[in-house]
Amino acid sequence: MSELKLIALDAEDLQIISAHLQDAVGRMSDIAYEQNAKRFALVLNRFDWSAVVSTNKKPQDASFERRQSALRFEQVNAVRSLKLDRSRPGEVISLLAIGFEETNAPSGTVTLHFSGGPQIALDVECIEAELVDLGAAWSTKSRPQHPGAAEEDA
Repeated sequence: MSELKLIALDAEDLQIISAHLQDAVGRMSDIAYEQNAKRFALVLNRFDWSAVVSTNKKPQDASFERRQSALRFEQVNAVRSLKLDRSRPGEVISLLAIGFEETNAPSGTVTLHFSGGPQIALDVECIEAELVDLGAAWSTKSRPQHPGAAEEDA
């Protein structure tokens, strides 16, 4: 599959980026907020769910891929975190979803939800985000699993 380059300018666009980043993993050290530039960014290794779906194979027969990707938000006025230990830069985090709650249109809060409950909240003037793949995919033997989720019998 070709490399992704997606832009989000509204909540619907952001849901598409969220879907592509489900189960992406990264390190605490790969998160940055440039307050003067009003920019928040992180680098993640995203699981390529679209490659799994497009192969039409049973899960046990499918090959899986990850890609290094950068996610950037502009027009960020403030960043808050919950249950994230910034003192452990090597700690691995797993992104589950990205949400948006409008406060005073087009302003609102973008929330990054991570496995185990940690969150990062971005107070934004408006949604202005970009997801870009940074290089080629690599193979991985494992597929992300969620507790309580049923295995597909495809």
